[in-house]
This record gives sequence, C-alpha cells and structure tokens, in this order.
Amino acid sequence: MKRKILMLAIAGALTVASLTGCSSFKAEDVVATVGDKEITADVANFYARYVQAQYETYYSAYLGEDMWNSEAAEGKTYEESVKTSVLENLEDMILLEKHMDEYEVSLSDEEKNVIDEAVKKFGETNALEDKEKVSGSDKAVKRVMTLLAIQQKMQEAIEAGADTEVSDEEAAQKGMQYVAFLYSSTDEDGKSVDMTDDEKKEVKKEAEEFAKGAKDAKDFEAYAKEHEQEAKKATFDSESTSPAEDLIKAADKLKEGEVTKVIETDAGCYVAKVTTLLDREATDAKKDTIVSKRKQELYTDTCKNWREDGDISVHEEVWEKISFKDVKVTMKEDVKDPYANEVETDDVAEAREEAEGEGNTEEE
Repeated sequence: MKRKILMLAIAGALTVASLTGCSSFKAEDVVATVGDKEITADVANFYARYVQAQYETYYSAYLGEDMWNSEAAEGKTYEESVKTSVLENLEDMILLEKHMDEYEVSLSDEEKNVIDEAVKKFGETNALEDKEKVSGSDKAVKRVMTLLAIQQKMQEAIEAGADTEVSDEEAAQKGMQYVAFLYSSTDEDGKSVDMTDDEKKEVKKEAEEFAKGAKDAKDFEAYAKEHEQEAKKATFDSESTSPAEDLIKAADKLKEGEVTKVIETDAGCYVAKVTTLLDREATDAKKDTIVSKRKQELYTDTCKNWREDGDISVHEEVWEKISFKDVKVTMKEDVKDPYANEVETDDVAEAREEAEGEGNTEEE
C-alpha cells in the first residue's frame, strides 16, 4: 500500500511552463550507457523533471527564483549539482536492476499493475503539450516508475544484510539538566540583542553564585526554579555539540550526580548536572540511528562498488541539452507526495536541511 501511494503520487499532475526555447533532442538519443544498458534521453528527461518539480515546489521559497543559477557548492550551480545527482541515481538504478537476481528481487504482478495505474493516471492528468516538454510518454513514465520500484526493493534487500546488533556501550547516551545564562536579551520587537561587557560580567557572576549552590542541591531542577532559572534537559555523548560543545566536554567527564563548574562560551555561561550515565530511551534511539547509518552505508558502498565495475559512459552532448532553465516544472497544489523522502535525491535532502536549518539540542 505504501509503495502504491508513492507511485501514484509521483505520477500526479504537473504544472509546466516554457521559459526559453527548449533544446531539442530525440527520445531515443542516449544520455549514458551502463554496461550493455542504455539510458535514453526521454527517461533521463522525465526523471530529471520529476526531481526538478520537487525543488520548484517545495524548496524554491528558500532557495529563490533564480535557484538554478545560485551556488550549491564552490564553483557549482544548483542545476549542475542536481543534474549530477539525477544522472548518478539513474545509473545506480540500472546497476540495481542488473543485480536483481543476486538478491532474488523481482516485481510482483500487483506491483506491475500499480505502475501501469500510475502511468495511466499521469497520462490522463496532464495535458499533451506538458507531457511532451517533460518527455512524459507512457513508455518513459513506465520505465522511470519501474526503475524507482526496483530501486526501493533492492535497497531494502541490500540493507537487510547490515549488522543490526548494537551494544549499550556503543550507543550510550548520558542525561543532564542544565541552566543557561546567556549573553543576550530580547528587545521590544522580539529581536536578540547582545549585552554590554559590564552586563556580561554580572551574568557570569550570577552563574558562579548559582553553581556554588547547585553542587549541594539535592534537586537541581527545584534549585534552579528557586533562583528563577529554567533547568533544561538534554541527552548527550562525547560527540554531541549541543547545547554547547565545551559544556558537553565538561559534563562527559563527570559521574552521575556531579555538577560542572561554570562553563563560559561566546553565547553565555552554563551550569549542568549529570543525571544519568545511561538514558535508556535516548540510548535505544541512538541504536536505531546507528543501525540506519549502517544500512545506508552498506547500500551506498554496494552501489559504489558496482559503479567501479559498471563500465559507465556519459554522452555529454545529449545530457547538456536537458536544462532546468528552459522549462519550469512544479507539482500542482492538490497533489501531495506523502513519501517524497523515499525518492528524494541527496542534493534535494541537503538543500532542504540547509534551508530549514538543523538543530540537535534535545530539550524539554
């Protein structure tokens, strides 16, 4: 059911608009070869336009209208970066298809029917002119849908071989309560304002007085409340950096129940108490993260090894004709992809994380 929803969502309605004269290429032109398998221009263009639609729909608000010309990495535009990812993904899909027998993977009749249903839906939902701009022929759409389905099943099969045993020692997460005495305040407009040097000295003095009493306090949280401070909670290990890297280093050296001295950073001062050397819930969550990382690394390394022996050749003169600057593609607002992340490219994911911002503080 999950895969069915995914396939139907991918083949939803698109909004397509020409921005310049489109570069011409024939559907059967070859963009790349992987061994004896060819990636034709229509397949490459349709998959590229689907990825483009993800960006245009979900990330253009963060990355700007001129997103494709903006810099994604040093000396590389977003268009260049995403197109590289698109082609590599397609090459990997072909390699995964070639190795299906090794993992006893195949598409069931039901899954093939879902793909046919998705192709039909795409054909009925989108205008002929729009389909032509994105190479949305039944043949190209079906090929991309099939490759995506194979990729999903092969990834699951490969990742099933990952080691899922993780010890408490390897995943151990400690717990602490901490109070932050920050070197900033909030003005009437809600904006953060840095304190003066004299104000910072007063804040540090307050933190030092708090730390003296916190050492002997039986209840750190209650003690903080008595002094009109908020004791926040966090779980951590030696590699954690939030809420402050220096605070983590200090707390990581303590035994359960011990309190740090005042830890001063550019942002302010911190005082923390180690509440446990093994937070069960956080440790179990860390185990899941470690297993997920192992699975992803196994999948990535497997594809990388296959690529090295894959005899891959790219026909740049054809591939360069597909540009995100000549056609704008978005998903219509009434079409939602509930499992977009499952087919999200690495570049799309990285762009989303950069745009939305990442935080790793574990607070309550």
